Amino acid sequence: MKVYLRLLSFARPYGDFLPLYLLYMVLGIFFGIANFTLVIPLLNVLFGTTDTHTTAAPAVLPHFALTIDYIKDVFNYYFSQIMAVKGKRGALAYVCGVIIASVFFSNVFRYLGGKLLTKVRARVVQNLRGALYNRILDLELGYFSNERKGDLMSRLTNDVHEVEISVVNTLTAVFKEPLTIIGFFVLLFSMSAKLTIFTLVLLPISGGIIASVAKRLRRQAALSQSTLGSMLSVIDETLGSIRVIKGFNAQKYILGKFRAQNDLYAQTTQSIDNTRDLASPFSEFAGVAVVAGLLYYGGSLVLSGEAGLSASAFITYIILFSQILTPAKSLSGAFSNIQRGLVSGERVLRVIDTEPTIRDRPDATVLPAFEHQIELRDVSFSYGDTAVLYDLNLTVKKGQTVALVGPSGGGKSTLADLLPRFYDPSAGRVLIDGHDIRDCTLHSVRDQMGIVTQESILFNDTIYNNIKFNTEATEDQVIEAARTANAHDFIMQSPDGYQTLIGDRGGRLSGGQRQRLSIARAILRNPPILILDEATSALDTESEKLVQEALTRLMASRTSLVIAHRLSTVRYADEIVVLQHGRIVERGTHDELLRRDGGLYQRLSQLQTNAALV
Repeated sequence: MKVYLRLLSFARPYGDFLPLYLLYMVLGIFFGIANFTLVIPLLNVLFGTTDTHTTAAPAVLPHFALTIDYIKDVFNYYFSQIMAVKGKRGALAYVCGVIIASVFFSNVFRYLGGKLLTKVRARVVQNLRGALYNRILDLELGYFSNERKGDLMSRLTNDVHEVEISVVNTLTAVFKEPLTIIGFFVLLFSMSAKLTIFTLVLLPISGGIIASVAKRLRRQAALSQSTLGSMLSVIDETLGSIRVIKGFNAQKYILGKFRAQNDLYAQTTQSIDNTRDLASPFSEFAGVAVVAGLLYYGGSLVLSGEAGLSASAFITYIILFSQILTPAKSLSGAFSNIQRGLVSGERVLRVIDTEPTIRDRPDATVLPAFEHQIELRDVSFSYGDTAVLYDLNLTVKKGQTVALVGPSGGGKSTLADLLPRFYDPSAGRVLIDGHDIRDCTLHSVRDQMGIVTQESILFNDTIYNNIKFNTEATEDQVIEAARTANAHDFIMQSPDGYQTLIGDRGGRLSGGQRQRLSIARAILRNPPILILDEATSALDTESEKLVQEALTRLMASRTSLVIAHRLSTVRYADEIVVLQHGRIVERGTHDELLRRDGGLYQRLSQLQTNAALV
């Protein structure tokens, strides 16, 4: 119930719809029940027992009161007047007219209530998906290292959709049907308390069985949604690795992984449907069994004269009670359907409730414009229990180019990720002009940095929009940035120039072209601090030359932190820092480090030189 109410909280503000919806719902139930109460006078007219009925009619129009007796007296007053003036045919026409009017108003209010709920449903889904997407954008990078992308996609799409069809679409049943059942029981109690109490004794038995079915449904739904997330992860990996799959003739292997998840999902879905489909027929059977028991018990009372009901009143009572089966069946069906939606809702809310570990402090200030230096002071960092960096001290002065080199796994990329606060150090401080970046807003810190990574991150959009990304640059500025990045020539040779669509992740471009667009994007941003994470390591010689020229222009008059495996690309750096096993083992210029006999940098340089000669 807690999850259900939490999901409905996304419909706020309630004042926009709830009072009006409750009014429509109550009026719809009132006119719906009124249809069946008119069966008594209808039967009295047909069976010729109107004399008994009309004797109970008031002589004058009764005063207004919010009671069932008032409504009955008003109807009987007009019924007796028409009966006296126009006879039985006139009374029959009067009853039929009232029934038509009652059905009309019942359906009008039901339509108005449904129309209002459509707005509520759209609002809940819109707000829920928006809150989930916003939370995903807020979460730190470390969160995505531990989560499967396919599972997050499943929560954004399938889980939210499941909430819509299983929870929000059942709002009518959840709110209307209980009130309808209560309305019927109030009327039944007013007709015969003895018979109504008899039915109430039997109903909890069926309710308990339906509750056990719902509990089983919830367990199955949890397994089903988890399996769907795993299957979407396999699909995502397949689409992102299709070249490797085909190159290794691994179609059969990857198909086996997909089929395993697909078969498990099909089995769990089938089990859910089988269990869910059991609720509706069982509730109908239980209801009919109660009606049959009521017919026998009530009929015996009527025959013995102990019921206090006429034959027409007893028939009407049975008809009214049988109508409870419809909302009861809808309610049990809705209760069963909700279980799967609640599991999906829990999965969505679990992400929404995840608090990002990297966030602005309450008293965070705006980082002033970069003027002097970046300093890492006694910095250590761990991924969980795995230590990556140990007591690092590093200073990068404004305008300097500092290169980070060393064997893979030494902590180079992790160190670079600390500057834009993708991660926070486990110990120590990262300072920019003496300001601890944890005391500054994330936006102001990242606003002063440009990042070019080894893997060019581009979007399925035009070349122009990829370069302009999140800036207010003019067309001339975009073109100038492309020229500086050595990208203008190949852009103009593209089919639609700057308006050429580059496909998913820039798949229609070569590696060098993608990288030059990334550099153009960084140039346009014009950041004072630049982070280059192995920006040329995946390129061929010609592309590397073009990209390196673009990088040289980009790095001019900027403070740069460069991560590189190819030592030739950082030989002109102001300082080279050699990292190994999370510690700084050497530092100096290219020439200084080469002259250090037995040094790690010298050994790495010799290995790369020998490899180039082979």
